[in-house]
Amino acid sequence: MATYKKRGYKPKNKEEEVEVIEDNSTTAEVFNTLDEGASKTEEWVAKNQKYIFGFVGVIALVVLAYLGYDKFIQQPKEQEAANEMFKAQQYFDNAVNGNETVQDSLYNMALNGGEGKYGFLEIIDNYGGTKAANLAHYYAGFAYLNTNNYQNAIDYLDKFTSDDQILQPLALGGIGDAFVQLNQMEEGLSYYEKAAKARDNEFTTPKFLLKAAITALSLNKADVATKYLERIKDEFPKSPEANQVDVHLGRAQAMK
Repeated sequence: MATYKKRGYKPKNKEEEVEVIEDNSTTAEVFNTLDEGASKTEEWVAKNQKYIFGFVGVIALVVLAYLGYDKFIQQPKEQEAANEMFKAQQYFDNAVNGNETVQDSLYNMALNGGEGKYGFLEIIDNYGGTKAANLAHYYAGFAYLNTNNYQNAIDYLDKFTSDDQILQPLALGGIGDAFVQLNQMEEGLSYYEKAAKARDNEFTTPKFLLKAAITALSLNKADVATKYLERIKDEFPKSPEANQVDVHLGRAQAMK
């Protein structure tokens, strides 16, 4: 095995002289290889510098265009959409909290607008790609759900996406409600399960676990119902839904 030798080392015999020559030859070969590689790289860069600079220029233009679009087009559009949707949200809130006799008309105004202001449907049509338009799908879906227009409720809620801990599970659960109202119980169960899994929190998780359990019971799926009811009992004992667990567990046991 070759050993390290200091610069200026003089071999003591012929064997060491051969070894030194081989070491020097190997070192020279390595540096020559590196020099050749560097030269080829420099040659390639020189030959293709026009394309390299062009590519860098394109990337820079794309970045600048995006920043300009975001600042001068998207951000103002987002603000305008949020301002336009304010009245529709008021109609929706008044419908949720108001007298039943005027709820349908308020939901209709929330959807289609009133007093010269856009409704949720016009926000979606005129401000596509904004956060307001995405949120308008959520509100429109529940406005349709609360006025018994279940297919539209499904269509609009399905187009809503969010990372929010509450809104996303509620949207999925709303789709489940619409399917149940259409007597499509298997689909309803599937969406209640999705809603329960979407986020793990003290509000939406037990809410949709209970709905999933009740729907499972209606489908004679006692084991599925029991699983969800036991989870509420174990993980969410302080939730309002926990107060109903024993009753539904009794129903499930009677089915077995």
